Amino acid sequence: MRRAVYRAALLVLGLATIALGGCGGGGKTKAHQAMQGLEREDLAAVAHALSKTAAPIRAEVAATKAAWPLVVNGLPADPSTIPRPPIEAAAASAARLRTPTLLEEPAATAIAGPAAGLAAEVRNFIVLANSGWRMIGAAIDQIEHGPPTAARFARANVNLYITTVYDAHFGLAQIGKQLLAAYNKLGGPAAFGASLTQQEVDALAQTYSEPSDRLHPHTGVRVGS
Repeated sequence: MRRAVYRAALLVLGLATIALGGCGGGGKTKAHQAMQGLEREDLAAVAHALSKTAAPIRAEVAATKAAWPLVVNGLPADPSTIPRPPIEAAAASAARLRTPTLLEEPAATAIAGPAAGLAAEVRNFIVLANSGWRMIGAAIDQIEHGPPTAARFARANVNLYITTVYDAHFGLAQIGKQLLAAYNKLGGPAAFGASLTQQEVDALAQTYSEPSDRLHPHTGVRVGS
């Protein structure tokens, strides 16, 4: 409701700016301030959504880091030598991730400013992490137990799934610094007040960061010829 009211106000201000024409920049300034207010509101809402989903994401990251050494350089000739529990745990943890309602499409299309990019990063991470681990597990099953054609297809494509998991966590690791940059751009603590504090932003920037979320070592597989 508040977002709808903001957008109505922005429309009125925009029309007023046009009507004013060469009568000064006051209308344009008011419209800009109103838009910044909307962007700050959306950034605070997205930050709070990030806070609520931080715990399951940390669980997925921990499970992925435990399984990552088993696949980082591709599958061995005999995948039955790979311990399956860590891979199954990573896949299960990724499958339990849920996109916060605010960040889901189409609701997220109403998000204004830099918060929209953060919402997209979260959605991408959840989709890629889930599909990457699910397909890695399926590929191992096909190589071990599937018919020859399916086994060859799985072997030919498993590097793509491994790269997908790496890319998911690379994107996740960028969210914190993007949030911090957006917060500062939109005025920082003085502008946000109690709606989003510096302490909250700093905590999220640490949770969604390269030290916390990026996978090491870099994937050693190659995709394509």
